[in-house]
Amino acid sequence: MRKQLLIQIFGTVPINCLLATAFLAACSSPEKPQTKPPLAVISVVSLSSGKVTTYQDYPASIEAVANVQIRPQVNGYIDQVFVDEGAFVKKGQILFKINDQPYRELLNAAIANLHATEASLLSAQIETDKLKPLVENKVIADYQLKSANATLQMAKARLEQAQTGVASAKINLGYTSVKAPVSGYVGRLVKKQGTLVAPTDPAALAELSDVSDLRVYFSLSEQDFINFKAQYPGNSLGEKIKRVPKIDLILSDESIFAQKGKLDMFDGQFDKNTGAISVRATFPNRQGLLRSGNTGKIRLGLMHPNAVMVPSAATIEIQDKIFVFAVDGQNKLSRQAIEIIGRSGSNYLVKDGLKAGDRIVMSGMDHLQEGQIIQPEIKKQQNDTRTAFK
Repeated sequence: MRKQLLIQIFGTVPINCLLATAFLAACSSPEKPQTKPPLAVISVVSLSSGKVTTYQDYPASIEAVANVQIRPQVNGYIDQVFVDEGAFVKKGQILFKINDQPYRELLNAAIANLHATEASLLSAQIETDKLKPLVENKVIADYQLKSANATLQMAKARLEQAQTGVASAKINLGYTSVKAPVSGYVGRLVKKQGTLVAPTDPAALAELSDVSDLRVYFSLSEQDFINFKAQYPGNSLGEKIKRVPKIDLILSDESIFAQKGKLDMFDGQFDKNTGAISVRATFPNRQGLLRSGNTGKIRLGLMHPNAVMVPSAATIEIQDKIFVFAVDGQNKLSRQAIEIIGRSGSNYLVKDGLKAGDRIVMSGMDHLQEGQIIQPEIKKQQNDTRTAFK
């Protein structure tokens, strides 16, 4: 009866197809709405600011406090050499001995001349004393006394001249012992024993370096000079220099010299060719560990009172530019370029592009996209306040 009814309704459609259609319709269920994928949980840090000092190294040349050329002041042959190259000598110590026999004879001659003039003076004095009472008693004319007085004055002048000759001969004799004018280290000995030397020789006997203190010279650009002046209080450059803390000298092997130095001089003008100004620092070198001619670098600090630091792990470098992923109030990501002025341990010191309170992604920047919305997991920033370098 039911089969006939279906035939009447659907005509000649096969009954099997109708049954399959009805079965599928009965088994099908309503479509379920699609659900959104969960937001990625990303570590985010809120940036803070603090006081940081950056350091910059400047190439420097090292000079002794005194480099003295040892030259002879009299002619003669070198009889003896009392020092060796590289030896340390004290001020006044004899370095060379020039043959002094000619100068001893000159001194003896000067002394003999002195004795002769002393005798002439005594004779003139006696003559004057003899004539004085005769003139007073009007036995002789006074012109004879005047003539005797003139002779006496000439004798006194010759005596002074003879005394000067003796002093000069003693000085020249003393010059035959060539002494160290300062304490220091002896350089190369150009003249050896038996060499004829003279004050006009183009080459010195040796060079003596007083390295008890070192003068270290370096240069600051105009901008660095302006930053330096702005950092330290004072009405004059001299007052500002007094407030500069002691500085480090970095040696050629990148080690730090054990003694700290003091900035003590700025040149009077900038170099027109380089646009830089020469600066001097002084370092104690009592043990003589460094010598004149050494090279190194001066390390100067620049304080940043409200510096923003960014972990280097939270940055990505693209075409020589450094970027971070900033997180806005709606937790949306945006790639932000930053300008850095130095490093402090594992952190970058930011000059421009971020400020305190901004939020950035801590890691995994390679898998992030511009405009992506995340679920932030706030992390506390660890500010590494170790030495920062520009």
